Amino acid sequence: MSATKLSADLLLQMAKSRRTIYALNKNLPIPTSRIQELVNETTLHTPSSFNSQSNRVVVLFGAEHDKLWDLTTSTLRSIVPGDKWKPTEDRMNMFKSGAGTVLFFEDQDAVKGMQSSFPAYADRFPNWASQSAGMQQYLLWTALELEGLGANLQHYNPLIDEKVAETWNLPKSWALNAQLVFGGRAAEAGEKDFKPLEERVKVFGA
Repeated sequence: MSATKLSADLLLQMAKSRRTIYALNKNLPIPTSRIQELVNETTLHTPSSFNSQSNRVVVLFGAEHDKLWDLTTSTLRSIVPGDKWKPTEDRMNMFKSGAGTVLFFEDQDAVKGMQSSFPAYADRFPNWASQSAGMQQYLLWTALELEGLGANLQHYNPLIDEKVAETWNLPKSWALNAQLVFGGRAAEAGEKDFKPLEERVKVFGA
């Protein structure tokens, strides 16, 4: 049986569907089990240098999701000046209004193991691990959008790293990389502007 021929246009169309959606609610259009399946599949099939598989993921639903943004709010409240607090508080409430958060980590033990096994590339493995983490974030983000959810990617690490590890009893070697907030779409993304391709792409020899 021959494999179905797929066009790159399908991949590009899926990429175009991924947008940053901030207005979220707790009404998920798909079961949590489907979201877990997408997390599992993207974890398995995201490329990594030397097949190091250094990506780690924690998925928070419901009250556990709320707990994350409560602890993030508490952390920020102690360092943001009072006269500048309101915009930060509004952002925290916006993230908390979503249905869940995916926490992305890089396992530093896995990275160090690769550095020991391939010392000639030791200085490159941390960067390669971050590249792999970014690929999974993009892949899962796009998958959630295709299932009808909205999502936005945040980076409150390293401010919340210690509290996150303590709250969910995570291995010390897991370094937090990003937080993908998801939920039902309460609004759509606005128009997206693009810088001219002539400033961003150069082609030689075509």
